[in-house]
Amino acid sequence: MEYKTLQRAREYEKENGGKIPASDRPVFHMTPYVGWTNDPNGFSYYGGKYHLFYQYNPYDTRWDSMHWGHVVSEDMVKWEYLPAALAPEDEYDSFGCFSGTAMELPDGKHYIIYTGVHKTEDGKEYQQQCIAIGDGTEYHKYEKNPVLTSKDLPKGLSPYDFRDPKVFRDEDGMFRCVVGGKDEKGLGELLLYASSDGFDWHFENIFIANDGEYGCMWECPDFFMMGESAVLLTSPQDMVAKGLDFHSGNGTLCQIGSYDIEGKQFLRHSAQTIDHGIDFYAPQTLKAPDGRRIMIAWMQNWDTCNTSGFRAMPWFGQMTVARELSLKDGKLYQMPVRELENYRKDKIGYKDVEVGGKVTLHGIEGRCLDVIIKVRPADRENVFKRFTMYFAKDASHSSRINFFPGDNVFETDRRLSGSRRANIQQRSCSVRDLGGEIELRVIMDRFSVEVFINGGEQAMTTAILTDPSACEICFECDGKAIMDITKYTLGAEE
Repeated sequence: MEYKTLQRAREYEKENGGKIPASDRPVFHMTPYVGWTNDPNGFSYYGGKYHLFYQYNPYDTRWDSMHWGHVVSEDMVKWEYLPAALAPEDEYDSFGCFSGTAMELPDGKHYIIYTGVHKTEDGKEYQQQCIAIGDGTEYHKYEKNPVLTSKDLPKGLSPYDFRDPKVFRDEDGMFRCVVGGKDEKGLGELLLYASSDGFDWHFENIFIANDGEYGCMWECPDFFMMGESAVLLTSPQDMVAKGLDFHSGNGTLCQIGSYDIEGKQFLRHSAQTIDHGIDFYAPQTLKAPDGRRIMIAWMQNWDTCNTSGFRAMPWFGQMTVARELSLKDGKLYQMPVRELENYRKDKIGYKDVEVGGKVTLHGIEGRCLDVIIKVRPADRENVFKRFTMYFAKDASHSSRINFFPGDNVFETDRRLSGSRRANIQQRSCSVRDLGGEIELRVIMDRFSVEVFINGGEQAMTTAILTDPSACEICFECDGKAIMDITKYTLGAEE
């Protein structure tokens, strides 16, 4: 079959993507070749490389006409652009090739399952699941698409909210996929489907239903086992804030529990936010060849993606750094993949620095950095009130992270980062009480900061707009703190 829409997209991205200089992109965060990106898709290991597909509109820096862009990497840090993989061609996906996942089949082929969308006569977006098969570069849509339609939905579920299949191979040898759905009350349900070959699917059960405690529709489910624990990641829409544990709007949710393979359902034991920052959504995971569970996400959020500033660029949207996941004491932890450390250079370190008022340190500056900071009170009997790190700083701009030990609160703040719109600029989370101590790993790139708190117990991700020339860093304390700091430059700053 000749894919004319796909070929047109490939010709456009080849002509325009190559014109974007490397200096206008992040150093080590994936951006679309040209145009817009949102959700990561098809994150998988195939043919000796890590493959990452992404929701993609090559023609504009706004959401429209969803394609699948495609990059590959040997280490999940440096990504190589490949031609777009999927485009809306057929009636069943004429409005867009929405999100989905990928895996390697027993016959060695690369298998993609995605949501195809077309608009009905009344303008509604009819959603159904489709398949494409490929060799790592070229992908062909299955001749019997779509493989799951409204006929495969339980009674009362919306055919217009049936999306984002997560495929996996189960311990009984069956292929299974978890798909997001929405009931008559507008609440999310995750649906479990099974197949003996990955092509002929049938409904098994409601995997888990949302009772309204965590938002409404649950988008982009990702399900996997870690030891004896089952982990389910979703991105709920329209959440209501719960203290500092969950924020209002489009959020993220990690549920840890057990998988009843006989009963075909997920049983939740606990729940937590995946990332407490401003810009994090639709995470997706893979299992690396060495057994690590790796997660990557869209470093943006539907509540913040209209931020002015990025629109002037020929690309919009970026992915987080890939992160290694682990479970400790029933909680999800995350840290940057260890491969990132191969890009460290120019190490500078200080120990036992007293911070009272504002402090700058020779050599502690830059925008593409891996910074490790340990903070403790100078006086255990009189713990400081606030510790702040300013970064991406010049005479007019700065972003900051704040630690308030009295309340055990950590905050990210980009109010002065250059945004011209008054949308979300601050976020906070609760941290464990360690007597005024905190350990931070701060990953900075030209247009972002990702903070990993106390060994990855919490993470906070934020996109920033400040011109990359703003590279000053300083520290401030209300009271007195003692700081150890190690700074590495990452990659080559141009």
